[in-house]
Amino acid sequence: MGVLELLLIACGLAMDAFAVSLCKGLRMRRINYGQAVIIALFFGFFQAVMPLLGWTLGIQFEHYITSVDHWITFILLSIIGSKMLYDSLTEDPTCPVQTVDRLDMKELLLLAIATSIDALAVGITLAFLNTDILFSVTLIGIVTFLLSLLAVAIGNRFGNRLQSKAGIAGGVVLILIGLKILLEHLGIIAF
Repeated sequence: MGVLELLLIACGLAMDAFAVSLCKGLRMRRINYGQAVIIALFFGFFQAVMPLLGWTLGIQFEHYITSVDHWITFILLSIIGSKMLYDSLTEDPTCPVQTVDRLDMKELLLLAIATSIDALAVGITLAFLNTDILFSVTLIGIVTFLLSLLAVAIGNRFGNRLQSKAGIAGGVVLILIGLKILLEHLGIIAF
């Protein structure tokens, strides 16, 4: 898997954290850069740790399923992407708009874990694709950190108009990457 594909996966995975960070920014009276960094660190850290855990699980079963790994990758990425699309198109797109001056660390921890569960499944697929896991999780963590930081500022400035669009974009990207991997392994396309 190339750097561009990993970068697209990282962006796709970061869209849940992006949407939640938009909400966090929306709830700030004025942008608090210290809080924005803390929010971004939480999301970036868990988006990096979860694929590492998934990779650890996946690598243990790799020799059993190498003949169908491309199908598993396609199915997992399609399910994750489809869920992101479904959630973005059906859920109420508005964030709670009450302003908050302090971060609730327990809430932030739960949000960071919840938005990174899909990264666990992606980590399993990375094990099947023999990807450099340290580079992959570092890239995923950095991309999520940067996008979350940006999202807090955008959310504070523009509100929740972009929230559902972020989920749609992330879902489409993950589905397309899964399809590309499947078509490459089947020999239909070559990159």
